[in-house]
Amino acid sequence: MLSPKRTRFRKQHRGRLKGISSRGNKVCFGRYALQALEPSWITSKQIEAGRRAMTRNARRGGKIWVRIFPDKPVTLRSAETRMGSGKGSPEYWVAVVKPGRILYEISGVAENIARRAISITASKMPIRTQFLSSG
Repeated sequence: MLSPKRTRFRKQHRGRLKGISSRGNKVCFGRYALQALEPSWITSKQIEAGRRAMTRNARRGGKIWVRIFPDKPVTLRSAETRMGSGKGSPEYWVAVVKPGRILYEISGVAENIARRAISITASKMPIRTQFLSSG
């Protein structure tokens, strides 16, 4: 699973998911891409599941880029804990995704293979997405 090697602070505020993605919203590396249409947190497990689905479908052909990284820690309190006594400990990592963000890119395969691989990857995501092709 993806996670940062080290962070400056162990815990972060939750924040708000408003606005559209101002960076990472253009197809840069590959020819085909998967773009987010809704705001959400995507966990490192979901990112890894999407990557695996894409590589298995491309079948050794093509190159894949994962354009998101989970760098936000999500904390959870243990079950049946009384109120107070501070914030919980970091449990898993998420990537903050806003609408317009490119999640994955692929190149070096035919369009029908890329479309199939990206549609299977899209089914692993917790949000609505769309298929993009550049040129």
